[in-house]
Amino acid sequence: MIDSEKLLKILKKNKIDFFTGVPDSVLKDLSDKFKKNHITVNNEGTAVALATGYFLSTKKIPCIYMQNSGLGNAINPIISIAHKKVYSIPSILIIGWRGSPRKKDEPQHLVKGRITKSLLKLLGIKFCILKKKDDLKKFDNLIKYCKKNSKTVACLIEKNQIIKSKSLKKPKKVNKYLIKRYNFIETLLEKIKRDTKIVSSTGFISRELNDILETKNYKNIKPFYMVGGMGHSSSVTLGIDLNSKTQNICLDGDGALLMHLGSMGITSKFAGKKFKHILFRNNSHESVGNQTTNSNHINYKLITKGLGFKKYYLINKRSTCESILKKFLNNTGPAFLEVRIKSGSIENLGRPKNLEQVKHSFMKN
Repeated sequence: MIDSEKLLKILKKNKIDFFTGVPDSVLKDLSDKFKKNHITVNNEGTAVALATGYFLSTKKIPCIYMQNSGLGNAINPIISIAHKKVYSIPSILIIGWRGSPRKKDEPQHLVKGRITKSLLKLLGIKFCILKKKDDLKKFDNLIKYCKKNSKTVACLIEKNQIIKSKSLKKPKKVNKYLIKRYNFIETLLEKIKRDTKIVSSTGFISRELNDILETKNYKNIKPFYMVGGMGHSSSVTLGIDLNSKTQNICLDGDGALLMHLGSMGITSKFAGKKFKHILFRNNSHESVGNQTTNSNHINYKLITKGLGFKKYYLINKRSTCESILKKFLNNTGPAFLEVRIKSGSIENLGRPKNLEQVKHSFMKN
């Protein structure tokens, strides 16, 4: 296994002191130690762009961290801006390798896991795999190569390969909201029509929805779980809404929404009267470690109005939950509901399974 403190020492020794990226559960024990000059962002492409600007202003090499699922978002700026044959912007990529061939993992990680090394090779990025202490020397050599050749390099870290630190403090609460997401989803399912179609975002939202539907044995509510494709839930819901006579609800998280925020403008323009978008806001990437989304300052009421949504609703008190939810569901869309929730879920929460069956069930009339 890899000691995060020793990995940090190599970065510091090479005078790498700027960090940016999208939180990943594999890298949590490492990224939580990035204190100064650390900006968490909502899209891996944004991280590459931010790191590029940092290098242009300082001539110092930045460090970018991400899960391998986010490589797709990062590829465009990597090859069209940072590549050796364009501007030759060097950076260090630390990549959480979900779905690696050696590790058992969830279905949504397996395909990307198998092709991650091939993707890096196609991008012309030299990389190493960090499994044990001796591999840190390879990482050190890669950083020196990065400096000498002004090229991006990477290291891959598999699931459960970083030693958990006992010195890390518990993260501070990122909000003071009181509503529990699980309880709200329970209330929502009690209020909606039974032929409603629901698309739920990645992480705890889909897992909680799945748990409630199974526990309470709902038969007629049709869910589609976005176990991957972070940030694309509303666009999938829109695609369904274009050819649907039922009410269509998107359950979204703030980290996911911010990852591809621009899609909301398309949604508001083409969605029908039965399109409903529910945002669970806790200002954190909760399912990968509760890291901040850096979004405490964002006003979703102004955003949704500016992007063309007809109605905006806010639930931030348990006492007003049912009355506002009723208005939201009964009024015409496209409508947007912001629900401010506290972080946390139930224990031993399962995951959606039999995904092929989920798809077929969802597509039945």
